[in-house]
Amino acid sequence: MGTKISKMYMPMAAVAVLTLALSACSGGTGGGSSGGGGAASENLDARGPITYVQGKDNSEVIRPLVDKWNAAHPDEKVEFKEQSDKADQQHDDLVQRFQAKNGDYDVASVDVVWTAEFAAKGWLQPLKDTMAIDTTGFLPATVAAATYKDTLYAAPQTSDGGILYYRKDLVPTPPKTWEEMMGMCSIAKEKGIDCYAGQLAQYEGLTVNVAEAINTAGGTIVDKDGKATVDTAEAKAGLSNLVDAYKDGNIPKQAVTYQEEQGRASFQDGKLMFLRNWPYVYNLAKTDGASQVKDTFGIAPLPGKDGPGASTLGGHSLAVSVDSKHKATAKDFVSFMISEETQKFYATQGSLAPVTESLYTDADLVAKLPYLPVLLTSIQNAVPRPVTPFYPAVTLAIQQNSFAAINGSKSVDQAMTDMQAAIAAAGAK
Repeated sequence: MGTKISKMYMPMAAVAVLTLALSACSGGTGGGSSGGGGAASENLDARGPITYVQGKDNSEVIRPLVDKWNAAHPDEKVEFKEQSDKADQQHDDLVQRFQAKNGDYDVASVDVVWTAEFAAKGWLQPLKDTMAIDTTGFLPATVAAATYKDTLYAAPQTSDGGILYYRKDLVPTPPKTWEEMMGMCSIAKEKGIDCYAGQLAQYEGLTVNVAEAINTAGGTIVDKDGKATVDTAEAKAGLSNLVDAYKDGNIPKQAVTYQEEQGRASFQDGKLMFLRNWPYVYNLAKTDGASQVKDTFGIAPLPGKDGPGASTLGGHSLAVSVDSKHKATAKDFVSFMISEETQKFYATQGSLAPVTESLYTDADLVAKLPYLPVLLTSIQNAVPRPVTPFYPAVTLAIQQNSFAAINGSKSVDQAMTDMQAAIAAAGAK
């Protein structure tokens, strides 16, 4: 990934706990998932200046693109509104603007887990009919994450998936299953280093890691209708894998404080044999002057039950506000920002994962970003986090109860029973 890392790329690097009680039926005049009438039918052919908003552009990929657009469209200029680098603040800023219905934010970068919430509120323009966006050749998982009730509400912009970093000097062949990886932990203990870590602090990263554990074991968190499904043997088995590994020391005690960067630091310092993290770690581990593993680490798909594990899908999509005054310009700008040429720029300049499948086997890109084939396997096996308008309450239920199980203050059975009840209650609000 380059030495400049976009927080936008680190899923979530955290969608923090939100206290907002979300209701699918309240909100804007965009008609919710139907997309009919109201603001959704207005300004479809209108052109003029627009505002594009996203989180902090740490990778410096957005300004050059906006400048390129503006040079070619002097009568339809884009103003770039840069938010903070904190996902919860980005989310709340969008909520406030969309609720105001003033069209201040014409195009917004939305985390994949926000699409259902914003679409259910009627805040996003359905991307169909004259507003349709071409997603031919896109990774199916990225399109699914941008879809709510069979309607596309956002255009996939960048993707992401978890991968396994491992010490190839200690483990020449990476583990293919969780059990195999746990069996290798004796090697780490012999070397006096920690075995495995992911993101297990109580924040959005924990939801990501727990979802991967549950989905890999054959469980689910919610069904296609958003109903809670975690109180099953399969889901319990997935969480138990993390709980048992923490209890027996294969996951070190301090790992319950790890977000993305703490785990990366431990791995780069040579103190960790296996790390679950995002692709942004690759180039940092290769190029950081202080990295102790630049020549001794490898990458592999996340280990699964009997093959690649189920990564949690990350990434961002571009949505048009239902209250935008210049939707024709907004649509064209979105198409420009998801074009293949732009995606190559995202990848090479900011190490942002493409959404077009063919780019993962593009020889020039793979030469610059060797993790792309592994990441493709990850994304092909990825499962989105729960698709629900009540996501903030759902992720809170996952975080609180799984953290309690991992640290031993609740049994796995009790944690799953409580998680099931909390997710069900979230949907009833």
